[in-house]
Amino acid sequence: MIGSLRGLVLERTTEAEVLLEVGGVGYRVVVTPRTLAALEPGAPAFLHVHHHIREDAQTLYGFLARDERVCFEALLGAHRVGPALALAILGTYSPDELRRIVADGDAAALTLVPGIGKQGAARMLPELKGRFAVPGFEPITVSNGNGASATQHVAEALSGLGYTTEEIRDALRELPSDADASSLLRDALKVLAVRRA
Repeated sequence: MIGSLRGLVLERTTEAEVLLEVGGVGYRVVVTPRTLAALEPGAPAFLHVHHHIREDAQTLYGFLARDERVCFEALLGAHRVGPALALAILGTYSPDELRRIVADGDAAALTLVPGIGKQGAARMLPELKGRFAVPGFEPITVSNGNGASATQHVAEALSGLGYTTEEIRDALRELPSDADASSLLRDALKVLAVRRA
């Protein structure tokens, strides 16, 4: 099993894949968009790797931080979460943001991930709480007084104003996840107003 790779980035593709040369061998590694943006062709790189083996294929998934790989593997252990969905979740949220979402039971925040609907998020959260309760991966609890996260409140408010799930997801991605609900809503409305202008 391959656990990490250190080498030279030969190329990167628009499909979130890099070709990493290690000791004269080129490894194709699938990464999140955030990781892809950080890897420059011709530059050295070190990736924590999850080696995913199926009957018909072997795929390498690479992460800049060990915490991302741990999170990815915890997500893979959940029912109906495959590598593509786990990567989409990590492409939307950092490990700390995801811990907070899971700890708060914030199903609305999970629905901002492409491929996750309301029912899927509600089904996934209890299982993820169990999966994330492993050494070195304790959820961080952030309370705003009523158990729901600021992101959840803002997403629901924006949905009530007629914005689509995709518009809400894209707007909230640009904003700090630790902001209070009123600031988050105000800033999200500004972003959405510019996009619809």
